[in-house]
Amino acid sequence: MTVLIAGAGIAGLTLGLTLHQIGVPFRIYEAVRALKPMGVGINLQPNAVRELHDLGLADDLAEIGVSTQSVGFYSKTGREIWTEPRGTAAGYHWPQYSVHRGQLQMLLHETLRARAGETSVITGHRATGFSGHQLKLAGPNGPASVEGTVTIGADGIHSVLRGQMYPDEGSPIWSGAILWRGTTRTRPFLGGADMILAGHDRQRIVAYPITNADPATGDALINWIAELRVDPSQGWRKEDWNRPADLGDFLPAFDDWVFDWLDVPGLIRGAEAVFEYPMVDRDPVARWTEGPVTLMGDAAHPTYPVGSNGASQAIVDARTLGACFAAHGTTPEALHAYEASLRPRTSAVTLANRGSGPDAILQMVEDRCGGVFDRIEDVIPQDELAAHSAKYKRLAGFDVDALNAQPALIGSI
Repeated sequence: MTVLIAGAGIAGLTLGLTLHQIGVPFRIYEAVRALKPMGVGINLQPNAVRELHDLGLADDLAEIGVSTQSVGFYSKTGREIWTEPRGTAAGYHWPQYSVHRGQLQMLLHETLRARAGETSVITGHRATGFSGHQLKLAGPNGPASVEGTVTIGADGIHSVLRGQMYPDEGSPIWSGAILWRGTTRTRPFLGGADMILAGHDRQRIVAYPITNADPATGDALINWIAELRVDPSQGWRKEDWNRPADLGDFLPAFDDWVFDWLDVPGLIRGAEAVFEYPMVDRDPVARWTEGPVTLMGDAAHPTYPVGSNGASQAIVDARTLGACFAAHGTTPEALHAYEASLRPRTSAVTLANRGSGPDAILQMVEDRCGGVFDRIEDVIPQDELAAHSAKYKRLAGFDVDALNAQPALIGSI
């Protein structure tokens, strides 16, 4: 009756904690030999935070994350377009958190090992495929296979299990956007717990703190993302992932982005290290499930990092899958119920994010006035901005009224 999970990222570890909570045996197989706190900042929406609270992690999240109070959209000249409260400030029953991805992963991993035992996660074993109820692996002693009742592919955007289901799919799709990501220790901006997006579709900056300000220095760790769009035919090192960046490739484009409330070039120059990523996704697929195997997280629905929804959806995937196991047992029926519950919505989010999702208001303003205005109401009505924001929340599953009224997927520990 064992559930086999390929991948010990946020999706796989949350699923492990969920299965332990409901008493379902499982084993996670992870390619790397030792998990380390890799990555930079991510946001957890209230729908995901609710699920982590139900796993007994409320105090831990509060310790490692910043409770985000607002998200603001600004023009390339630093003028405010639209700001809205987030988390409990917006009326949710749960916070929104900005957190270092690696710290969250290590929290999940350490909690899982403490609850389910040291052998709940087997490192140094990379998934290479599946055959019926067997998960095929490459380990330190060569090829191996393990047998379980069902297998879950939580092995990311380059998922081997998805590749076996869709052998002709090819590489992730790149549309020409390049992301440079880093963290800088400096004074937080605005109210100190705010997320901002400034610019337009061809050039933008995203920034938010992922630690609270140090009482002694007043500094916080600020996560930032600089984005530029180039001609996709250039083939901008698409084969490279998470590569150290050359500031000369993008910093000159932001040299004059010095606002009253944020010095963008200063923020970039202050980073200890900067990494470059192509912004990629994959087309939605017609099914995630094949026999006793299904996909979750980025293996199932890789999407552009728009709307702060990627890690949150992975967590919701895990909890939904757990609820389906509780209802249907560890059976293909549970896998199909999970897929039917989530695949239509995640497919819609993937397609919406290609049109910039909630960030589309940045390009609306750029098109209408070049980002220069005295009163935003003269450019775009506030009710139009509010409607655009509300539409995406409904699509992505974190509308405030609907989420607050929604019964728990599983319940709390």
